[in-house]
Amino acid sequence: MDAPPSGGRLLPENAYRPLRPGERYEPIVAASSPVPEVTTWSVAFGLTMVAVFAAAAVYIALRAGSGIETAIPIAVAAIFFGRMRARRSSILENVIVQSIGQASGVVAAGAAFVVPALYLNQIADVHWWQIFLACFLGGALGVMLIIPLRRHFVRDRHGELPFPEATATTEILVSGESTGGGGGKVLLASFCLGGLYDFVVEAVHAWNPGLTTRVLLGRAGEWLHGFRLELKMTAIAALFGLGYIIGLRYCAIIFAGSVLASLVMVPLVFLVGQHVGDVPYAGATYSIAQMSESDLFGAFIKPIGIGAIAMAGLIGLIRMGRIIAGSVALGFQGLGRKGAPETLRTDHDLRPGNVLLIQLLATLGMGVLFFVVCLQQGGYDLGASVLYSLIGMAISFFLCFLFTPVAAEAIAIVGVNPVSGMTLVTVVLSSLVMAAAGLFGPAGIFVALVIGTAVCTALSTSGALISDFKIGYWIGATPRNQQVWKFAGLAVAALVVAVVIPLMDQGYHFLIEKGGRLVSNEEVLPAPQANMIAAVVRGLMTGGEQPYLLYALGALLSLLVTMAGLPTLAFALGMYLPISLTSAQLVGGFVAWLVARSGGSDAVRQARKEQGMLIASGLMAGAAIFGILSAVLRLKETGFAVRFLSIGVDFSQKVSATGEPVLASEPAPWFAGAAGQGLGLAAFVGLMVATVLLARWGARMQRDASPPDPDSSRGSIP
Repeated sequence: MDAPPSGGRLLPENAYRPLRPGERYEPIVAASSPVPEVTTWSVAFGLTMVAVFAAAAVYIALRAGSGIETAIPIAVAAIFFGRMRARRSSILENVIVQSIGQASGVVAAGAAFVVPALYLNQIADVHWWQIFLACFLGGALGVMLIIPLRRHFVRDRHGELPFPEATATTEILVSGESTGGGGGKVLLASFCLGGLYDFVVEAVHAWNPGLTTRVLLGRAGEWLHGFRLELKMTAIAALFGLGYIIGLRYCAIIFAGSVLASLVMVPLVFLVGQHVGDVPYAGATYSIAQMSESDLFGAFIKPIGIGAIAMAGLIGLIRMGRIIAGSVALGFQGLGRKGAPETLRTDHDLRPGNVLLIQLLATLGMGVLFFVVCLQQGGYDLGASVLYSLIGMAISFFLCFLFTPVAAEAIAIVGVNPVSGMTLVTVVLSSLVMAAAGLFGPAGIFVALVIGTAVCTALSTSGALISDFKIGYWIGATPRNQQVWKFAGLAVAALVVAVVIPLMDQGYHFLIEKGGRLVSNEEVLPAPQANMIAAVVRGLMTGGEQPYLLYALGALLSLLVTMAGLPTLAFALGMYLPISLTSAQLVGGFVAWLVARSGGSDAVRQARKEQGMLIASGLMAGAAIFGILSAVLRLKETGFAVRFLSIGVDFSQKVSATGEPVLASEPAPWFAGAAGQGLGLAAFVGLMVATVLLARWGARMQRDASPPDPDSSRGSIP
């Protein structure tokens, strides 16, 4: 790269280009400078950001099937709140806040993509500490395996790798003087907007967010519904914010997959199958003429989406074949390096002996977890449990070691981590090996999924940490501090995830009963990656009947989409996700596109566009926190407190067949009808208007606080 992508306000001019012979890059904070870095404030605020954004990231991943980027909003929050202190926070303190805080997104991604598969496969006695250990130990391995490769990616290949995500975050950190105040205000305002909006929806039920053409179009909607043709939208702030941050292009591609699945395939299956009678398939019998559009989607279309997602992940791995081959060799080279500490503070890593020791302890910790699972879940004797735990340890370490450099190089080059494909390969390989060794049933499923969780978290962590290292290299942070305090972030994030996922299952349920069968709750907790992995491991470990023909059809569709030149995974996710979710995301993407094109000049339009990350992150974080609060209000431990808040849905406490208190609900007639949905549509339009006004407000503050000529402020801090 020949020049900084956005001007490099404070960074030296050689920050983004290859160095000339004999030239050395000097960060903006010199290695000898006594700038505060690890302080009580930076650690405490970083851990606070971890807790907030880990909850938000896992909530969004479960409800919409997509992770969220946490680095930029955390960097903005660090600058904003750091300005309020009596002693303004230093840029290195903000780097530590961002580095600790970024653990939130990576752990949430590792957990949300795999852990729900335990509930979807009805594994009994899933404990929070098991989820915590799988996430934390996997993250620890990811940190330790990438440390020997830090200098190669960050220093030795300076100017060669673009690091798109690290570049964006660095630009925000070094330009904090001009963006910190306004950006922080926009982030807080959007957090409050998203939180209050979704709390009124999820807990108060003041209007119906479930918009449908069947109700809103009257007789025409009923006529279309007769052909199982119905457009739906879940009009909530969380989905709107996700669409805003994804952007119109990808939202449109995802929505196109949903249109094919819900508005083409579902009516087609109904029109053909309604005359066939009872259809036995994959261990169940279906009467298509009596099935609703959601039943048809869940039984026949969702497996096609699962096959499409699986093939999309494999295609991503194949496309990165060259990166994978080179990265595996790098991993072995890094293992053999002595890694003697440099004299400069900005090049200090953890001692190689400590790195190897922590790798060993993390691997042994996973072995203990596998051992306990085999004893408790499978009822195996001591010898068999030891054997299976040793096999699990070997698989976990080998796959983490194999894929960690792949994740790091992918992030450094294209900014995208092929986690889903590598996690799918991990689950398949571990399932096959465990089954060959004699480990089947619930214990086998549990161990395979724990391995998948650990590897997925390790890959997410290593990709994020290499970005952290690059940010610290450009600014002048101490790598060892980033490495040490990343563990604190991982621990808090793993704890939050271990609490939130079971809480979401208790409040909303991953599996719900429909027609006498337990099916995935695709309207509320679709968790597409987890559903895909649950289906794969169930087929490998139990030998039960699976809709393999539908999986194959989905894989074929992914190949066709790839040949057409479209983003395969985005289209595949659209085929799996209910159209009610992707339509709300499309609206968010459209509003983002509209905002970026409004304004009287290019400078105004660019300023409004740049508010998108903050507005979307705030909306999703606020919606997630208050959405989790709404789930808490649905628990028996809180006395089903949602009963006393709800207006449009009548909640009541009943006693189940087992004598346990349960929460029953019945929507009021006005809430389910045109009045409730009309209010929901009006409220959603109000959310759009409020978002546009937020973007204009933030852009105005940003332009008012614009710094002088950036060329006059380059250089190092002495």
